Formats: sequence, C-alpha cells, structure tokens
Amino acid sequence: MTLHFTNARLINPEAGTDDLGSLTVQGDCITALNSPAPEGATIIDCGGDCLAPGIVDWGVKIGEPGERHKESFRSAGLAAAAGGVTTMIVRPDTAPAIDTPEALEFVTRRADESVVRIRHMAALTKARAGHEMTEIGFLLDAGAVAFTDVFHVSNDTKALSRALTYARAMGALVVGHPQEAGLSQGASATSGKFASLRGIPAVSSMAERMGLDRDIGLVEMTGAKYHADQITTARALPALARAKKNGLDITAGVSIHHLTLNEIDVGDYRTFFKFTPPLRSEEDRLAVVAALADGLIDVVGSFHTPADEESKRLPFEDAAAGAVGLQTLLPAALRLYHAGAIGLPALWRALALNPANRLGLPQGRLSLAAPADLVRFDPNAPYILDRATLRSKSKNTPFDGCRMEGKVKATYVAGAPVFEG
Repeated sequence: MTLHFTNARLINPEAGTDDLGSLTVQGDCITALNSPAPEGATIIDCGGDCLAPGIVDWGVKIGEPGERHKESFRSAGLAAAAGGVTTMIVRPDTAPAIDTPEALEFVTRRADESVVRIRHMAALTKARAGHEMTEIGFLLDAGAVAFTDVFHVSNDTKALSRALTYARAMGALVVGHPQEAGLSQGASATSGKFASLRGIPAVSSMAERMGLDRDIGLVEMTGAKYHADQITTARALPALARAKKNGLDITAGVSIHHLTLNEIDVGDYRTFFKFTPPLRSEEDRLAVVAALADGLIDVVGSFHTPADEESKRLPFEDAAAGAVGLQTLLPAALRLYHAGAIGLPALWRALALNPANRLGLPQGRLSLAAPADLVRFDPNAPYILDRATLRSKSKNTPFDGCRMEGKVKATYVAGAPVFEG
C-alpha cells in the first residue's frame, strides 16, 4: 500500500524543523518528503495536524511473566498505539526476572501479541540481586538491547564493576538507576517541609547525586556505555554535565511524571502520585525541564508501571509505586510545549530520536528509507482524561480528571494503521 499524507505539520526531530508539508509511505518505509503523490496512492489529508515519528518509550513494564493481571503484551500494545507509541523498550523487572536467554526468548514470543514493536532489556545481574552478572553475551545474541536491574540498586560495587567491564567488552549498554540504596530504602517522598508536615518517610535529593557520582566513577573506570534511567533533581545535573564534558559515554533520561508534577501533587496522600524516585520540589522540576530543553537530559519516557487497585488503595508508604503512562505520555509531554518550555522538534528528539539512536534502532526519524512508524496528532485538542477509558488493564494514572491538550488521531507501524481515533 502507498500512503500520501498531505497538509501535515511535519515534526522532524533530526532536522529540527516543524513545517507544513507532505510525506509518502510505500510498503513499510518512508519514500518521499514534500513530493507529489505517486499514482494510485491513498491520499490522507491531515488538515494541519502534526505528523511525527512514533514515540520510542524506554522503560515500560509489562506484567508477563508473573503479573499478567496487571498488564499483558496485548493490552500494553493497544494502550501504546492509542498513545502514539510505536516502539516499547520493555523492562526486565518481572516475576521471575528476565535474566536468562530462555526467559528472554519466552517474552519475545509473547510480544507477538502486541500491535506495536517491542524490544527487551535484560537483567544485569541474576535475579536483579546485584551480585552475580547475567550471561550478557548470550542475552545479546537473544536480542537484548540493554541491561538493567531497574530499581534494584546494588551495594556490591565490586560485582557491579565486573559487570560493567564485561558489558564494555561486549559493547552492551548498561542502564542504571542513580540512587544511594541505603538512604533511599523505605522512602516515599523527597525530604523537605511538605514530607515533614505529612509525616511521610523521605529521602534527601542528595541520594540521587551520590548514586550518580558512584556510577560515573564506575563508568570512568571501566569505559562502559551507560544510561541513567531517571535524573530528577537539580543537584545531579552538574555531575551529569561534567561527565558528558569529560567524554564519558553517558546519556540520561527522565520520566514524564517528574517533568510535569511535583511533591505538592501528592496532596492528602494520593497514592496515584507515588513514584520511584519520589516526586521532587518545583525547583527541581523546573531545573530538569531546563536541562531537557538544553539537551543535557536526552530521553523522556513514561516509565509505565501498572498496578492493581489492591496495591494502590493502601496507606501512602505501603502502596505500590508507579503509574501507567503509555496512553498519557504524549498529552502530558505537550504540557511542556504549551508552557513554552520546549519546541516540538526538540521534544520529539527526547521522545523518539534519542532513545532510538542510543539503542541502535532505525526508528524515531522522518527521513528517506526510515521505518514508517508515525503518529498523527492534534496538539491543541482539549479533553478531560477519564482513567476508565485507558486501554491498559491497570488504571493507576495521576492524570485522572485532569484537563489535557493533545489527541492522537492515528498511529502507524511499518506503514500499517494500528490505531485510528
């Protein structure tokens, strides 16, 4: 099939442009930009809507194996397509963890149920316990795109250094969670007046800085490729900037929730606002938004973490952390655009191009011969979010009842429509 999109705002993160134009798709690839429609093509008039590369969402949790009642590959794929996400980079924090080639092959087969692309990360250490490294070479052969223990931070620095040394020899990317494990244990909020008034167990924002400093030291010692999954505090940004300036192979990400919410949103112990790491101060949020706009922070992800009602309807410090985000990532990210903090091309660099480049994927761009993974959306369409309408099995979103701007009109994977709204 040949598709020709006309009258579209082409959001091109690679070129840094946002211009009205046309785009042609033949088969599963982009074949032309701003060219006449080929004979026999299906014409799609976008009516001034934005047409951008599909989002590459790095850090998605799926409940298979072990927690399929919270999220399956099928339900996550439907939510992703409705949110303009065309590639999910899936975490290994399952039950059991994805720490063997056999486990990775199992979830790879299960991922065929999804209507969007799925690539898998594998655990860095066995059972994500932080002591004995996994079979990194075999897992790479089985298709792992990166290695991470997610929110389990190892205190065994020697074991971690061995794993990073081996990962460097294999050319593997290691994803770390920069937190000082001892300080962070049991914390549900960021230290400050708000946490003290609410009586919530808290951790200093210095725990992130300390964890990042340790990881930077290990990267400098081993020469490994490293990605910090979430940088959420102003204190950590100078260390990240120095590491990049010194030529270390380091990139960093942040969750959309830490870019758009702050610690005050917890209000009267609303557990849908409990995250790992916890929400930060407004000063931290603004500093991280500025770092994203400047390019210091490379990637924005949803960190989609489904949780059932029973695990959220508990006292705040006992409740599960995390929120679903596949379907809310795009409209939440557009809050930054509407606030004037960042333009759409720069925003889409963080949502699509940068994660694809870091993981060695061809997606995330509007260029000739690139995969035709696209999202068409109206950035100004207003609506009130009702969590009951989310396609995820779990409905734990902090944006329930919020006014959002930005609706996905259609999502295409390899040139085929997977969602039409």
